Amino acid sequence: MALQVLDPGLCSLIVDAGRPGYRSLGVAVGGAADRTALAIGNALVGNEPDAAAVEISLAGPMLRADQEVACVVYGAPFRLHSDRQRLVAGKTFTLRPEETLHVQATVEALRAYLCVQGGIQAKIVLGSRSALEPLRAGDLLPCPTGSIHGRYARPNLVWNREPATLHVLDGPQAEWFDRPAFFGQEFTIRPASNRMGLRLSGTPLAMAERELVSEPVSPGAVQVTKDGQCIILGVDGQTIGGYPKIAHVIKADLDKLGQLRTGDSVRFVKVTLEEAALLYHRKQAELQEWVTRLRVTLGR
Repeated sequence: MALQVLDPGLCSLIVDAGRPGYRSLGVAVGGAADRTALAIGNALVGNEPDAAAVEISLAGPMLRADQEVACVVYGAPFRLHSDRQRLVAGKTFTLRPEETLHVQATVEALRAYLCVQGGIQAKIVLGSRSALEPLRAGDLLPCPTGSIHGRYARPNLVWNREPATLHVLDGPQAEWFDRPAFFGQEFTIRPASNRMGLRLSGTPLAMAERELVSEPVSPGAVQVTKDGQCIILGVDGQTIGGYPKIAHVIKADLDKLGQLRTGDSVRFVKVTLEEAALLYHRKQAELQEWVTRLRVTLGR
């Protein structure tokens, strides 16, 4: 009982909540780059928020079902279709045996999640089903049999909100830089960006020559390289780094990083620790309300 990968797409990856408890061993957090989209997609099919799903980036996979599978593709508005039915991103559907799902591309945002009822039953490694490499043609994705009626959701807290503003706290080395120059400009996402980090292009930030011993870093850290350009660490980012950190993206905005694509523009806005906590709790409350509502209406 599985979905067979006929074509893996650009970068399709099995993800869940990742491995946050192993950073002391040098293991990246990993998991979904947009945890909010994953949670709502899972809620649409009746799963727990962190059930394993397939993360799709820019151009999606082609999959064939060997059983009935209850699904949704949730997040960025990917075009999708099958050889049996008309499909829309964000709306649940049931694949029949031998039906082929084609997930094409998106012109907005970057990532979406193929969530199936019961979750992708991939092997558990260090407490997580998150894969260490992308899907390949011929892979089998174990999942339970299921069917579902059409359900649709598009909360304001996910991809369709313009992610041009990133709220940040001061980084440990913020005083090394001209902070007005950092907050007063617009940066562009460069092509050399991935789940490890987003490389930004902007007016270089000047910094006095100083030595910095490598120290712990985490997703959301805004590092400044020797050429004065910035890198924002992503979910697959390293656990230690030697570049100075001018800022840190707050937890409420980390999902935005997963939807930024080459050419997108971003600005940084400084907030206080109290404001960061308020934004986080507000987002979590809204997310919990949506997840609860969706799961209750499905009777789970």
